[in-house]
Amino acid sequence: MAAFTGASSTSLISPQQLSRQGLAPTRISGLKMVSFSNLGRTNLPLSFRRLQISCAAKPETVDKVCGIVRKQLALKDDVSVTGESKFASLGADSLDTVEIVMGLEEEFGITVEEESAQSIATVQDAADLIEKLVEKCSA
Repeated sequence: MAAFTGASSTSLISPQQLSRQGLAPTRISGLKMVSFSNLGRTNLPLSFRRLQISCAAKPETVDKVCGIVRKQLALKDDVSVTGESKFASLGADSLDTVEIVMGLEEEFGITVEEESAQSIATVQDAADLIEKLVEKCSA
């Protein structure tokens, strides 16, 4: 599903609804991308005129986070660490998670607030938060 934030509301659109509206979902690196095409129509629905799309973290950010998690947890090479990996399933306890967050702060030059840190459950969660914080710091 794709999430679209318009000027006034957020709605979720299924692939079937995208297809009916002449929009084509595609898959790239596990992320669902949406391309927009007018298909000869002169008017797209109002919800598509002002559009903001929230994207997942860049693959290189996810890779960096995977490396930090692997190092902090001293994981063997045969243990798979991906964006979907949950810290708990990798054997991390609460202290390990704090150490992972500290490693991420050091690597990316950011500060993660305690309540934000508590919402991190997966590598992807961490990567998304990092990119949000890095963007906020550079703005």
